[in-house]
Amino acid sequence: MMKQVLADARLYGIVDMGYVRPEDVESTTAALLQGGIRILQLRAKGVEPALVEKLARRMQPLCRAAGAIFVLNDYPEMAARIRADAVHVGQDAGPLEAVRAIVNPDMLIGRSTHSPEQALAAVAEGADYIGFGPLFPTGTKPGRPAIGLQDIATVQQQLGDFPMFCIGGVNGSTLPAVLTAGARRVVIVSWLLQQPDVAAATRNVLAQL
Repeated sequence: MMKQVLADARLYGIVDMGYVRPEDVESTTAALLQGGIRILQLRAKGVEPALVEKLARRMQPLCRAAGAIFVLNDYPEMAARIRADAVHVGQDAGPLEAVRAIVNPDMLIGRSTHSPEQALAAVAEGADYIGFGPLFPTGTKPGRPAIGLQDIATVQQQLGDFPMFCIGGVNGSTLPAVLTAGARRVVIVSWLLQQPDVAAATRNVLAQL
């Protein structure tokens, strides 16, 4: 069932602790879900693992109730322990089969990719979806060079309708250019989290997708 939710997802949301205070995790999660997001990640870089687990356990039931996929960024062992729907790993996480060995067999695994070669390799390795970016310079990943829009259409063509989520500096202003470049699915982080009405902004983006 989660594979179908993933296939249908067009907008991927992230509750990023760089932008959300721990006490606002539930309200932010609820607003994103209310707006129609059906795949939602907890990203908590530099946060104590014990707190990450607490936050994950607070987000997970809200996602479950909405029929949405709950994704934990990094921490495959924790994802397995709390029975997250999915775990998302970076290029530095080693081979995906090592991650697959830690998590339960039906857990979805996403991988960050930063070039066409990495994108195709992640799919060949058995990722269930990929993030592709950063398309533009982004405050969420300072110092990481932007890859631009020129490869989106080619990679998407090679992958067919495989879930490839374009990420990095995607916002209300850049979204039209990203879609014109051939993207079918996007991740929006800081821009969405900073909107005065998160649910309404989410609905608006989904309407464009």
